[in-house]
Amino acid sequence: MKYDFTSIIDRRGKDAIAVDAAARFTKEGILEGFDPIPMWVADMNFPTCPTIQEEIIRRTQHPTFGYFSPRDEYFASTIRWQEEHNHVEGLTAECIGYENGVLGGVVSALNTMCSRGDKVLVHSPTYVGFTHSLENNGYDIVHSELKKDAEGVWRMDFEDMETRLREQNIHAAIFCSPHNPCGRVWEKWEIEAFIELCEKYDVYVVSDEIWSDLIRPGYQHIPTQSVSEAARNRVVALYAPSKTFSIAGLVGSYHIVYNKRLRDRMVKESSLSHYNSMNVLSMYAQIGAYKPEGYEWCTELNRVIAANVDFACDYIRDHFEGVEVFKPQGTYMLFLDCKGWLDKHGKTLDELLQAGFSHGVIWQDGRGFHGATHIRMNLALPLSRVQEAFDRLDKYVFNA
Repeated sequence: MKYDFTSIIDRRGKDAIAVDAAARFTKEGILEGFDPIPMWVADMNFPTCPTIQEEIIRRTQHPTFGYFSPRDEYFASTIRWQEEHNHVEGLTAECIGYENGVLGGVVSALNTMCSRGDKVLVHSPTYVGFTHSLENNGYDIVHSELKKDAEGVWRMDFEDMETRLREQNIHAAIFCSPHNPCGRVWEKWEIEAFIELCEKYDVYVVSDEIWSDLIRPGYQHIPTQSVSEAARNRVVALYAPSKTFSIAGLVGSYHIVYNKRLRDRMVKESSLSHYNSMNVLSMYAQIGAYKPEGYEWCTELNRVIAANVDFACDYIRDHFEGVEVFKPQGTYMLFLDCKGWLDKHGKTLDELLQAGFSHGVIWQDGRGFHGATHIRMNLALPLSRVQEAFDRLDKYVFNA
């Protein structure tokens, strides 16, 4: 491969909560002889695309950092990225707006669609960031549970959604595409059916598509706004290079809104705090990410993640009896259902989590995502580290 996805980077003391906060997960500490393997927060452990650093360094060589407006290159490269990766047609610069983060954009969008105290439809399992953002801003979450079909694929329950929309007077929904933590890449017919329901009950949608670049071979991300004219007019879509290129610490995301009235209201809402302003270095980071080298880097990244997913899911199937996992079609996260193992061994989820922590596997409690017996695992690290983590889980946790 042209880019480095094998080096093990020492991130200690380099402003990485993935590593520096690992100690908080274990009461007794990590046992002697085991180093921490960060597999919890959705933060990659690969060096980022070199053009990102190059663009930032080039800009910092000029000695002034005053007020500025986004460069034309920022918008042009974003439009080109959406065209190339998501087959988006007709996107213009006026439809693109900066957001300090996707979750901030979610709240700003909801504030234009409804009022605090209103009910918002969200699928469950649910990204914990949605839960915190909605609760902190006074929204009432109504969950519609995803269901597994006969092949074990997570699906939306359209009958359940319609009942909730009709009976609870809901006019706003959050859609996660690809889905976190389940890893579903929604098919076009599924999104169409969802939008038809939303149109029927006059529901506006916030579509979090931050994972849209991280897709397995054989699958294709379908932008929610692309499936119909109704979707184009009632959906706020949110994107960012942060997950794709591991640059969350630089801060920066963007919305795409075609409906001018909705867009104008959202821009106004986002501006009220006077804190939703682009950082000049985050602008150059995104420009660097969306260069030709970024396309190559992302292609290689997806191959690496696919290999990690294949290894992990095969290992779980062959070695961890009582643990079920849906092979993610997108993202780099696993959502393990450990119910069978817990029942067979008479263990609690806390005991299982702690056994992993003690042996340096820093994984994530799935209960915050509404998975009662689930654990979320990050696979965005060198394959050698994934292999080491699963070897530890085999010897010292699941089959100890």
